[in-house]
Amino acid sequence: MDGLAFPVAADGVFSEAGTAPQCTLKAAISCVGVGLHTGQRVSLSFQPAPVDHGIVFRRVDLGAGVPARFDRVVDTRLCTVLEQDGVRVSTVEHVMAALVGCGIDNAVVELDGPEPPIFDGSAAQFVFLLDCAGKVVQDTPRPVVEILRPVRVNDADGFAELRPGPIGLDMALSIDFAAAAIGRQALSLRLTPESFRHELSRARTFTLVEDIDRLRATGLAQGGSLDNAVVVDQARVLNPAGLRAPDEFVRHKLLDAVGDLALAGVSLRGRFIAHRSGHTLNNRLLRALFADRAAWQEVEAAPLAIAAE
Repeated sequence: MDGLAFPVAADGVFSEAGTAPQCTLKAAISCVGVGLHTGQRVSLSFQPAPVDHGIVFRRVDLGAGVPARFDRVVDTRLCTVLEQDGVRVSTVEHVMAALVGCGIDNAVVELDGPEPPIFDGSAAQFVFLLDCAGKVVQDTPRPVVEILRPVRVNDADGFAELRPGPIGLDMALSIDFAAAAIGRQALSLRLTPESFRHELSRARTFTLVEDIDRLRATGLAQGGSLDNAVVVDQARVLNPAGLRAPDEFVRHKLLDAVGDLALAGVSLRGRFIAHRSGHTLNNRLLRALFADRAAWQEVEAAPLAIAAE
């Protein structure tokens, strides 16, 4: 894939110079659902925001918010949790993946509880909502950070790494589970609105049947069911309709990585490569990247002359 340059897409996500305009929503849009881990019914609303605002989760029940940033992550047990000044929002990764996958830079995500709805366990419903809300191109370039040298984090089972690469973000991830229904899977792609929508957005979260009681005993997965997660029992998938793709498991892991890396607050230019990575390694990777000032640089963007839609 080296040497490929992507021209400006229809939604303004890529340009040959590696920069593109920021975008926000054309209109607000709302939904209601149940949180995966809390089991609580929650209302969520996507609201437009001005340039350079970024993504902010606002707890309307608490009257305060928390920015969607890697340095606000306080917990990564089976989901990514943000907190600031006592305001906490859990399981933000699917929302973040949908926002970056749809090219939305600036938005307020309002919710009246501690966790967004899980819907079917994928990002597809959030993509649908964002499509319905529409998008407005703003007159300021999207901030881009270019990876200059490899940054890697490891744990006992896997690793996650960012390397220099061409324009855009190339992603490659592999997983290895003892359960025969999952096994070893790998997937690589160039992250674009099209690849996110068609390759990743419908992949659902998954769990092993033997872990469910333990998770619920620790207060997690209270809203989990076969309607919003793929459940695996060794060689069997317990969901009556089966899988949406033979490699749905690695697709969902890559979807999660898209959401976790979106907490950089900028578009990353480079390559993401990982094996058995999850929320913890993904967050550690961003912390390691931005702690090493020699590993990245901001891409200088020329002024844009783009009218709002």
